[in-house]
Amino acid sequence: MPKLTVDGVGTFDVEAGKRLVLALKQDAAIDQLHACGGRARCTTCKVEFIAGEPAKMTVAEKTVLAARGLSGVRLSCQILCDHDMTVRAISRLAGSGRADAGGSPAAHIEPDAVYE
Repeated sequence: MPKLTVDGVGTFDVEAGKRLVLALKQDAAIDQLHACGGRARCTTCKVEFIAGEPAKMTVAEKTVLAARGLSGVRLSCQILCDHDMTVRAISRLAGSGRADAGGSPAAHIEPDAVYE
C-alpha cells in the first residue's frame, strides 16, 4: 500500500491506484476542493508535491495547467496513488468562500487518462 503524507495533517495508507483527490478526501479526511468533480477543468484540486511527484502527467492536466499559466502545482484529480508521496494541500474548502468542495469525483481518472 502506498503511503500518502499530507503536510501538517499526517501519513495514511492508501489503496494502490486510488485517485489522489479521493485519497485526500477519504483517507486524509481533509476538505480538498474539486469544484469540477475531478474532471481536470477547474484547477481547484491543486496540490504541491514535497516528495514523490509522479513523472508522468495526463494530457488533460498538462493542457489545463498550461492554459492557466500554472507551474509548480499538480491536479490531484489526475494522479493515481501508486507510490509513496508527500503533498501540501493548497486548495481547501475552508477560507475559499465556496458553499461546498464540489461534486464527488469518479473512482477512475476523468477524462480517460491519456499520457504523452
